[in-house]
Amino acid sequence: MATKEEILDAISSMTVLELSELLKDFEERFGVTAAAPAAVAAAPAAGGGGAAAAEEEEKDEFDVVLTAAGDKKIQVIKEVRSLTNLGLKEAKDLVDGAPKPVLEKVSKEDAEKAKTALEGAGATVELK
Repeated sequence: MATKEEILDAISSMTVLELSELLKDFEERFGVTAAAPAAVAAAPAAGGGGAAAAEEEEKDEFDVVLTAAGDKKIQVIKEVRSLTNLGLKEAKDLVDGAPKPVLEKVSKEDAEKAKTALEGAGATVELK
């Protein structure tokens, strides 16, 4: 039987396509999915750290909330579509239903860019 180190060495020398096939074979053989363990592992890490971890997490992730569309609603709809890849109807519904989040859990840099773009189109935006 191969040691963990030998297995890791073999995996590190594989191409992305080979890794994808290995993952599919692993999931089929053992009846699991790769996404479920990652979600389960992330949940205790977020909840187990207490208030300090929650504060740190909030500083890393921001929500961009459209509070008002302003006078140039068409330009705001165009910006929402470019930021979110929503369809025309979905973007219009989001703008009409303000205040609503446009982007959720994005980095501070991305949130600032989105805020600048939306405000440039005439919208009123909040970062939370």
